Amino acid sequence: MYQENAKVFKAFCDENRLMILELLQSGEKCACKLLEDLHISQSTLSHHMRILCDSGVVTGRKEGKWIHYSINQEGREYAKELLEKLTELDSSAKKVCCK
Repeated sequence: MYQENAKVFKAFCDENRLMILELLQSGEKCACKLLEDLHISQSTLSHHMRILCDSGVVTGRKEGKWIHYSINQEGREYAKELLEKLTELDSSAKKVCCK
């Protein structure tokens, strides 16, 4: 469970991946368009897209020789819920002092 959840946060911890997510906010984009906009190599884009897809936040579909990427709504909701759950304060927890 922790390993899968860590994939979600890994997706958000790189500036290139954040730029990719911003580009995908306006809708599906072909890898060729992402390459143009980001000015990175194809292998670098593939690396970042693998991490984003593994997290579930992004999905890809193959069309011809290119892959078209988009934000996955289910993955987006899962990431939001995960952050909320992990940062929720538990008011019933007993406060333990180190004394």
